[in-house]
Amino acid sequence: MAKKQDTADSQGGTSGSSPPALGAPGMSVAAVPAPPKLRRRPVMALAGLGLVVMGALLVVWVYLSSTDTTSAVAVRDTVMRGETITAADLMTVQVTADPALQIVPAADLDAFIGQRAARDLSAGTLLTPAAAVQEVLPGAGESVVGLALTAELMPGEPLVVGDRVRVVATPGQAGDPATFESADTVFPANVVGVSASVESARTVVSVLVAEQDAAQIARWASTGRAALVLDSREGD
Repeated sequence: MAKKQDTADSQGGTSGSSPPALGAPGMSVAAVPAPPKLRRRPVMALAGLGLVVMGALLVVWVYLSSTDTTSAVAVRDTVMRGETITAADLMTVQVTADPALQIVPAADLDAFIGQRAARDLSAGTLLTPAAAVQEVLPGAGESVVGLALTAELMPGEPLVVGDRVRVVATPGQAGDPATFESADTVFPANVVGVSASVESARTVVSVLVAEQDAAQIARWASTGRAALVLDSREGD
């Protein structure tokens, strides 16, 4: 009887030390939730695509509006002052439109063929309306003399290119009658340039005169004894 009891206790102790079996009746296991399913919304997707397209169109519009260009005439090959401009010397390019930029429209290119360069024209530069002339000044038998004149030695009417003037002698600052030429000594001239001096209150007037008169006029100008008289502008 005692042995049976010990045996039973021994078996019970052994069985009590064993871990409980998984999935035993009466035990619950925590369930892992499944990931939520993403729902596609076609309306939202189309709205996002529309915003992208509108943004792209806005960028294109801003670019095109900021790069408004026009066709202008440019110099293809360098043309030195006085040389005749040929068709091979010119080309058309696209430039940004700017009211302050003096350009020659591409449609006027042919009008400059056969004219002469008024100054050295470098390759790759834009052609301006004043860059070419029918004739180069001074021509044969002519000279250009620059006169730095104060207000009292000029007419009160502002001078412009093309004005017909006469160059006359004055007594000068010294007022020496011995060096004063006769009042009949005058030289006809044409104004070819007018610019204000940056160093003094004088106006530099470039006049086109006969070649044999240039030396005398230059001597007057160097001593401040040259004055200009404006002649009639009728018929200009």
